[in-house]
Amino acid sequence: MSVTLAIVGAGSRGQIYAREAVTDGRGQVVAVADPDPARRGLLAAEYGIPEEACFADWTELAAQPKLADAVVIATQDRMHVEPAVAFAGLGYAILLEKPMAPTEPEARRIAEAVERAGVIFAVCHVLRYTAYTKALKELIAGGRLGTLSSIQHLEPVGWWHQAHSFVRGAWRNSAESGPMLLTKSCHDLDWLLYVMDDVPTGVASFGSLTHFRKENHPEGAGERCTSCAVEPTCPYSAKRLYLSCLGDPKREFWPLGPVTTDATTEGVLHALENGPYGRCAYLCDNDVVDQQVVMLEFAGGATASFTMTAFTPLEHRKTRVFGSHGFAEGDGRMLRVVDFATATEQIIDTATGAGASLADGHGGGDTGLIRAFLDAVTSGEQERLGATAADALAGHLVVWAAERARETRTVTAP
Repeated sequence: MSVTLAIVGAGSRGQIYAREAVTDGRGQVVAVADPDPARRGLLAAEYGIPEEACFADWTELAAQPKLADAVVIATQDRMHVEPAVAFAGLGYAILLEKPMAPTEPEARRIAEAVERAGVIFAVCHVLRYTAYTKALKELIAGGRLGTLSSIQHLEPVGWWHQAHSFVRGAWRNSAESGPMLLTKSCHDLDWLLYVMDDVPTGVASFGSLTHFRKENHPEGAGERCTSCAVEPTCPYSAKRLYLSCLGDPKREFWPLGPVTTDATTEGVLHALENGPYGRCAYLCDNDVVDQQVVMLEFAGGATASFTMTAFTPLEHRKTRVFGSHGFAEGDGRMLRVVDFATATEQIIDTATGAGASLADGHGGGDTGLIRAFLDAVTSGEQERLGATAADALAGHLVVWAAERARETRTVTAP
């Protein structure tokens, strides 16, 4: 069975999900809505979408008779609620980019609309769908680690990724997008709840913007990387990052794609001289944290800790799982398992070849998500996704609890 898809938001995420669905062999892109005529036109040309199925706004698509089996909503974070509610009411299966919404009431509104309509629904928590996560879940479910006691989980954002997306980019300012824990790390809080198979009763958190601040502006540095004496030795040089993307199709798609569609030296330099991505990383209007820790306590006494930090290479997540009968640690590709009864070790290779970045498909998570979504739409069974709207909401509630805890320096409950 072919699943027809309408893409709402033809940016990088919308493009990726469209391509994954078509590559799978079961997806067919039949409509697109995006206010940018260039992005809308490129997606339409790639999939042969007729002019009458191309729309400048999602409301125009929603005003038509139902054009597809499913809709991919990949708009900016603060533009998720209204289309999600509307398309649920129209009977579309929905693939919604994370986060669900910027606030708890809005996220609850989406969950209620989906449940009321009874449509297939998935939030793009792609970490759930990697081969690595599947192997870890099977390891825990098989009882080899015994009763889980604690988990340590690290998200290594990457120094240049932080500067690209969360200092200069669209997710730099909490008032315009949301807090870092929501826009970047709701993946990870959802993942921890999925691995623990439980929701926490207590949440604490600490974090702040430690480095990308005006007082750390290097002496002699300019306002833009294109005219800065310090730029050649600065780890956050925009010139070095974006010019190095040229000639590499993956990196020209991301991270260069949001900067400019002119993948030439002249095009990159023009964008850096005139656009937001060329600004000094210490002189932006960013306010989201560049490091944060979250501590979770579950009803049975088990605990989990999560660390998000900018100051790493961009790599797969690192995790340690402590159980009553065994220990496991992994790096997104390999799992090392220690059995306490036999004092033996095993290495599990999950055969994950893809890298951790958006351009690499999040370690296979993008592909796994689309396969599960197409399975669910084809069969009409939400269970194929392994998560419901309520599950997606639960992880978001932990995010908001952690932000309350961080801001008030208290222990809170989701």
